[in-house]
Amino acid sequence: MEGASKDDVFIVDECKDQRKESGSNEDYAALMAALNANREWLQAKVSINNALAMDGGASQSQPQPSDFFSVGECEGQRTIDGEQVPLVLTPSAAGKDHARHEALAAALRANRGWLEGKVVANSAVLLRGFDVRDAAEFDAVVEAMGWPDIRYVGPAPRTHVHGRVWTANEGPLEQFVYFHHEMVLIKEFPEKIVLFCEVPPPEGGETPFVPSFRVTERALEEFPEMVEELDAKGLRYTLTALSKNDTKSMRGRGWEDAFGTSDKAEAEKRAKALGMDLEWLPDGSVKTILGPRTLTRVFPGRRGRRMWFNTVVGMHGKEESSATAADGGEIPASFVQRIGEIIEEESLQFRWRRGDILILDNLATLHARRPSLPPRRILVATCK
Repeated sequence: MEGASKDDVFIVDECKDQRKESGSNEDYAALMAALNANREWLQAKVSINNALAMDGGASQSQPQPSDFFSVGECEGQRTIDGEQVPLVLTPSAAGKDHARHEALAAALRANRGWLEGKVVANSAVLLRGFDVRDAAEFDAVVEAMGWPDIRYVGPAPRTHVHGRVWTANEGPLEQFVYFHHEMVLIKEFPEKIVLFCEVPPPEGGETPFVPSFRVTERALEEFPEMVEELDAKGLRYTLTALSKNDTKSMRGRGWEDAFGTSDKAEAEKRAKALGMDLEWLPDGSVKTILGPRTLTRVFPGRRGRRMWFNTVVGMHGKEESSATAADGGEIPASFVQRIGEIIEEESLQFRWRRGDILILDNLATLHARRPSLPPRRILVATCK
């Protein structure tokens, strides 16, 4: 091929000639109209075909994702920028007799780089139809993913269950846990959140999530000056915590549990390492002060998307928390309310099934919890 020109390799034909041979102008116009009308559907089909493909540099001698997984669908799924959100992976037809957690763990261990790429590309991956039954089996699956553990620091009351597995927010099920990036206010936050449904709720209890960049895009369309001003100034948050845990509140984790000590001096030291200051209150509770923090962030490998990486809506104007500009300036309530509406409008949700494992890119998605009837038991692992 050396020295060959493009004319030696390619034959170029014109579309109008092809139309004359294969159909009329009307046929061509109908085809183009159909493609334009079903663009998202076509993108989804391309995404499905590509979902189980390995990177070009991967060895074909190693086990392939298609040996273990098939691509499925779920309620609430969308196609966003050509990718399915969430990407749903089920046991392959050949592997349905081996859908136990051991087989799933082996498949994930053999395809760690591929899984990482899918979580980043699709923002969320749902593993469904695998026979994962309890915290110990879930822990084994998380270990197989290969991501280091990161200790949860935050206001949600949680209980350690097994290995690196904890309960999700143990606040009352009738309360709505607002949309957030996990540990968004802490200097070191997890990159992935892995959720496991041990007991699905009989009604409600969904874990909706939102592609964070979509919130920023729409906020910039409606409030361009406000977004840029707050990003330039930065944000300041406060949150008051009791000394002991209070499971009657979705933000009821006490400061002793959060900092792993009952010694105030040690708590201050640990808080400083996490990027927060403490103000002790007469009743033994503490006000945590965090800031400045940015309104949006851009993370490597995520198409340059500007993520809505804050918790203004969840903390603004609450009894136990506040969110202001870093200089102390108030954030207009009308702005906060509208952003909350945008987040809801952009949210995706599905019904939990027993054994579901949902992997969220914490740098790219906000997640929440809908109120539900009991029982509901969702377990979680936070990963770097």
